[in-house]
Amino acid sequence: MSVNYASGLSPYDNKGKCGLPETFDSPELLSSKLQELADLMRSSKHIVVHTGAGISTSAGIPDFRGPKGVWTLEEKGEFPQLDVTFDSAEPTVTHMALVALERAGIVKYVVSQNIDGLHLRSGFPRNRLSELHGNMFVEECNKCGFQYIKENCVPTMARNLTGGSCRQNKSRGLCRGKLIDTILDWEDSLPEQDLSTAIEECKKSDLSICLGTSLQILPSGNIPLQTKKNGGKLIIVNLQPTKHDKKCDMKISAYVDDVMKQLCEALEVKIPQYNGPSFCLTSVHTLKSEKSWQVVADEGLLGKLQGDWKLKTIKKSARPKDESNEDGDVKAKKIKMEDSFTPAGTVKCETVKEEDVSQVKCGSIEESGHASSKEVTSSITVLECPLVARNCLDEACSSVALNPCTIHCQS
Repeated sequence: MSVNYASGLSPYDNKGKCGLPETFDSPELLSSKLQELADLMRSSKHIVVHTGAGISTSAGIPDFRGPKGVWTLEEKGEFPQLDVTFDSAEPTVTHMALVALERAGIVKYVVSQNIDGLHLRSGFPRNRLSELHGNMFVEECNKCGFQYIKENCVPTMARNLTGGSCRQNKSRGLCRGKLIDTILDWEDSLPEQDLSTAIEECKKSDLSICLGTSLQILPSGNIPLQTKKNGGKLIIVNLQPTKHDKKCDMKISAYVDDVMKQLCEALEVKIPQYNGPSFCLTSVHTLKSEKSWQVVADEGLLGKLQGDWKLKTIKKSARPKDESNEDGDVKAKKIKMEDSFTPAGTVKCETVKEEDVSQVKCGSIEESGHASSKEVTSSITVLECPLVARNCLDEACSSVALNPCTIHCQS
């Protein structure tokens, strides 16, 4: 499907100011601002990031009001030159940087106005993401609200029927509701859980960072102000003027990819490479008390994982002598699939006590439902985590100071 999705929605007259000039901070000023922002991020306890179309332009997806934006060109009677589709577009440096910052425990939540699906396809956890305007790769049941993450772009927009049916088991059998896309038309109400969670996260945040958005679309554009009401700081990174420039504590005028590269370097967080769609439903920092999101992913996206996978406690006294090889390495116990079935994609690991196991790193799920450990290293607690499909981001395992080792699945 064309990335110029606005052409498939209802006519919209309130486009705001389009084609405003872009400005750039000098290298010296930019360096100074980024150092100040890095210091702010180190001292902040709850950081929320707000993203707009500007973080996806380097992926080939046009924005709306930029010099080559869809609406800017429309005013001139022109059309954008498109080289990608939603299916072929790949997450940018900014998308991958946010994945790393969330796993490191630095960024607590992301609120996005984008519908391109690149946050989810980058591996950013669904329960740490509010997509206020929908997602081109998500279908939703019009009866129970359950969401399905798809491998390919959905065929419709504006919350129309996609042709599928809900497969969730309810107390009285299958739901059998009809599936619709999640892309909002201009007058549609924002999704309740995404909106309420975004506002809740901003109310407890002490730093909001806006990336690549002019903040003109409401109510999304006003949500960052919740941080200011809480006494926190507001930082805006955008080349064009925004609606809240006068209210922010710092305005950075630079390409968002350059900003995120330098920020991650300053914070000593390694940005992982993108190696294909990698879907993560639950953050490694998820607490058991948190409200769950009703969402699953296509089985193909999560490899062969089905059911509720749990890492069993590994007791040192239970290890047979022959489990040690010639090099003195220790093989971990196998992961066992419980009899109780849950939808594909709802995968998690139980916390393993520190005295029971040191570190299990990058296990791979086999057809038999077992996991083999690559190495057991220095003492550190393994936290509850999702199993990430397709590409294991090994860097997360080494960032022990910020992000205790997690178990990732490589299919």
